[in-house]
Amino acid sequence: MTHIRPANEKLFNDAKRHIAGGVNSPVRAFAGVGGVPVFVQRAKGAYIYDTENNAYIDYVGSWGPMILGHAHDQVIDAVKAAAEDGLSFGAPTPSETTMADLICQIIPSVDLLRMTSSGTEATMSAIRLARGYTGRDKIVKFEGCYHGHSDSLLVKAGSGMLDIGEPTSKGVPIDFAKHTVTLPYNDIEALTTCFHEFGHELACVILEPIAGNMNMIIPTQEFHQTLRQLCTEYGVVLIFDEVMTGFRVGLGGAQAHFGITPDLTTFGKIIGAGLPVGAFGGKREIMECIAPLGGVYQAGTLSGNPLAMRAGKAMFDELMVDGFYDTLAQKTTYLIDGLKAAAAKHQVAFQACSVGGMFGIFFSDSLPKNFNDVANLCDAQKFAKFFHGMLDLGVYLAPSAFEAAFMSAAHTYEDLDKTIKAAEQVFLQLSQAS
Repeated sequence: MTHIRPANEKLFNDAKRHIAGGVNSPVRAFAGVGGVPVFVQRAKGAYIYDTENNAYIDYVGSWGPMILGHAHDQVIDAVKAAAEDGLSFGAPTPSETTMADLICQIIPSVDLLRMTSSGTEATMSAIRLARGYTGRDKIVKFEGCYHGHSDSLLVKAGSGMLDIGEPTSKGVPIDFAKHTVTLPYNDIEALTTCFHEFGHELACVILEPIAGNMNMIIPTQEFHQTLRQLCTEYGVVLIFDEVMTGFRVGLGGAQAHFGITPDLTTFGKIIGAGLPVGAFGGKREIMECIAPLGGVYQAGTLSGNPLAMRAGKAMFDELMVDGFYDTLAQKTTYLIDGLKAAAAKHQVAFQACSVGGMFGIFFSDSLPKNFNDVANLCDAQKFAKFFHGMLDLGVYLAPSAFEAAFMSAAHTYEDLDKTIKAAEQVFLQLSQAS
């Protein structure tokens, strides 16, 4: 029996009538793997359920924030209580202060913080702040890192490594792209060359300190140290986009994992426990340039939404329990070790990596080091077959070979064993087909 049901096709066609492409975020359309998306009705713990009540072990977790699992009792209770007090006020609330205090307590690099309603807002605002603080225009981003869909960040590299960037989306003016330099991720030589060429023109460098949008790529410690050194030397603001990795790869995020202190950090996902949320913060000297303290304007009608703040506080109460991340990391390691063993048994080229509750899987002979490796050395077609094979057996993975996966505290070892057993069946099918 298959878990791919005709009901989903009807729901997808219904959605296309008035939702552009049938989805409100492109990856949900299953374009990267083919077929029709699963329409989710509800979720609980480690499982999502479609409209026909078929259950799937979920390793997407709303793209990261569901670190406690879906519909966690304490989080839901916090949201219910907050909703009874009102949904939004357009005025300061104590819950905003509580959340800001928590983040500043956990993340030493953050002196001051500003809430937003999305990760895109957070990164856009952090870049504007960096430009206002430095008085410079150029920014550096890395190929394969995703920082939301603001114009300056939808830019790919030009024909040469340091050429003027080119828009990756229609609607982005060339004049915007020319201020963005795009470099290969995890490449110290390219980084050094860029700073020697443009260092004194750069306002900031923004990156995912562990990439999660070209699948999961863990850069070298040397890459991070070199980047920090160069930014300090040239007076460039270093922005860590921890929307995905923040409180996910460990309580202190990727910056604690590598021991690197960024100048600004962006957050999202987990701090709202699944509700729309974002935040950016960092050095007091820089953050005091934000209005009303300084001349860099940033605002948001729903920023610091009380439901998101109180849901996030309930989640942090659980995350800060001793041993939480050790247990989460052990589950993640158990799963990827099992997947690698199952692939090896059937002689399928397969790699996996993880940090904390975040992991990546690749159909490749070696772990990729950057976007170019993921695009050219990994078998996306084999991933698509694997994805659908796992979906048929009740396991929901990210519907793209370019997305990381996520573990939750709600996943049991029974769930992990079911996943490994399913993978072994699919690896066997892949080996027989090749």
